[in-house]
Amino acid sequence: MKNKADRAKLLEQYKDIPIEAGVYQIRNTVNGKILVDKSNNLKSLNGRNMSLNMGTDKNKALQKEWTQFGPDAFVMEVLEVLKPNENPFVDPKDELKKLTEQWIEKLQPFNERGYH
Repeated sequence: MKNKADRAKLLEQYKDIPIEAGVYQIRNTVNGKILVDKSNNLKSLNGRNMSLNMGTDKNKALQKEWTQFGPDAFVMEVLEVLKPNENPFVDPKDELKKLTEQWIEKLQPFNERGYH
């Protein structure tokens, strides 16, 4: 077991990791279905994993198959990290929404192909 100094050092390193917004997918490795979603903080994907494991995810179709196939049948993958924009008039939330729409258009995760 690590001592307090080691834990404190790891916690400090974690805090130093920059917060990145981006688009990710949750892919069912059994049937190939995907969900494309966005996050303002890609470090927080564990929260999505936890909601699925607890049976409380907002996407009912994904939740049903997560429960049916189990968490080992799914992978979460970052598709693209939102590039910082120096222009103060650019809204990062709008940029993230546009980026998500581009990935949904590209991957077409509808009907038998996904959870949208």
